[in-house]
Amino acid sequence: MGAAALLALTGCGSSDEGGHQQPAAASAADKGPVCVGQAPADGLHVLRGGGFRLPGGGGVQYAAAEADGTTRTAVLREGAKYQAGQRQQTVRTGQRITAAGHAFTVSQICSYRVVLEPTDAKDKGAAAAAPRSLKPVGGEADNGLCFTNNPSVLAAAGKGFPPRGQTLSVLRNGGVWRFPTGLSITVSYIDTDTGVAGFTGVCAAIPVAHYKDTRVGDTVEFAGVQFRVSQLTETAVRLTRTSA
Repeated sequence: MGAAALLALTGCGSSDEGGHQQPAAASAADKGPVCVGQAPADGLHVLRGGGFRLPGGGGVQYAAAEADGTTRTAVLREGAKYQAGQRQQTVRTGQRITAAGHAFTVSQICSYRVVLEPTDAKDKGAAAAAPRSLKPVGGEADNGLCFTNNPSVLAAAGKGFPPRGQTLSVLRNGGVWRFPTGLSITVSYIDTDTGVAGFTGVCAAIPVAHYKDTRVGDTVEFAGVQFRVSQLTETAVRLTRTSA
C-alpha cells in the first residue's frame, strides 16, 4: 500500500500444510529492474504475494513477477484471498485491465508491488475516503484502514514504524508484530545458510503481503512504507526504512 494498501506465482505455486496458497519464490536470476513505470498518488498498491480488497467489492492478488533486465510483467489473480479456479492474467505497465468488475490502469510493476490506478471516479473516491475511526477492530471492518490511499490513514500507519534510515527488527517465530492501523507482520522462516527469509503481512484478515525467499538488499513494503532488507540473522530479519 504506498499510496494504497496497508501494510502486497507463476501460475500456481505450492500449498503449505494449512492449505494456503504460497507464492512462488523470487528467482535468484531476476535481472530487474526493480520497478517499471510510475506510481501515481491515487494508485492502489497490491503487495507481492498478497491480496487487496477493492473499493466496492472484490479483490486482486499479486501472484507472480517476471523480469528480463529491461522490463517487468506481473501475474494478477482475482480475489483478495487465494481460492482454486480464480481467473488470473499477465499484465504490463500502461495496460488497462478489469479486475472484479473494476477498471484500472497498471501504472507500475515492481518486484515487491503492483500499482493499479482506478479509472472510475467513484472507485478513486472510495479508495481515498477517510474511515470513521483510525482504531482497528479486526476483520472486514478494518478495510478502510488496510486498503486505502487516504493520507491520514497512511500517516498514522507510517508513524508505527521507525523513522527513515532506522531499522525494524522482526524476530523469527517471535509472535506477531502489530501496528496502529491493524497491520501485523510475522517472520515465518530464516535460512542463514542460503541467505533467505520469508515474512508475511496481514490486515483486515487478509494476507496483504507474503515475501518469500527475500535476501539482503531486497525492497519490501508494508502499509505504504518501503524498507530494504538490511540483515538476516538466526533470530531476526532487520528492515531499514527507506521511504519517508
